[in-house]
Amino acid sequence: MMLNFFDQFMSPVLLGIPLIALALLLPWILFPNPAARWINNRLITLQGWSISQATHQLFTPLNQGGHKWATLLISLMIFLISLNLLGLLPYTFTPTTQLSLNMAFAVPLWLATVIVGLRNQPTIALGHLLPEGTPLPLIPVLIIIETISLFIRPLALGVRLTANLTAGHLLIQLIATAVFVLLPLMPTIAILTASVLFLLTLLEVAVAMIQAYVFILLLSLYLQENV
Repeated sequence: MMLNFFDQFMSPVLLGIPLIALALLLPWILFPNPAARWINNRLITLQGWSISQATHQLFTPLNQGGHKWATLLISLMIFLISLNLLGLLPYTFTPTTQLSLNMAFAVPLWLATVIVGLRNQPTIALGHLLPEGTPLPLIPVLIIIETISLFIRPLALGVRLTANLTAGHLLIQLIATAVFVLLPLMPTIAILTASVLFLLTLLEVAVAMIQAYVFILLLSLYLQENV
């Protein structure tokens, strides 16, 4: 039974071909494309308003140099939200439950922010490793601690996204299994459990969007330190 719960996180394979590539490409087909008309429909208007608000919230604290990253990070946020939400549908696979994929997103972007900081303002970037006013005996220890915390950042990004989505999927499957088991035995308890499952599903929809937003928010904060 326990092995079956974790089978949903295995990458599906058809005729020896991993379908994770299809799961990564599918969300881009679902986005509506703006038409050449002056007046768009409500869906495209809502999509544009949401992107505008997210861009304003994330990139207002950054200076002009950080605004160059807006297209990349906002596109990644929309992509992650789409993957997370599509993974909540029945008989679907969520690529963002794979730590390797999340690390593939986190490590290059984190490394790019560090390289930008070292190239544009190396003194300030290295100064983050040693807080101002540190006593002389603590300087070596603090440099080691700050260096470790710097290199842990991409791992924390990937693990946070993976752990939250994995925990949510497991809870949904466990409660859904309990509903099917209790339905013939105790219908009243099964109905109450099904209501809890419905509320949990709504919570997971919110978590799917919030975690993608937090992923990009933390990257923008790392970028703010280096531009």
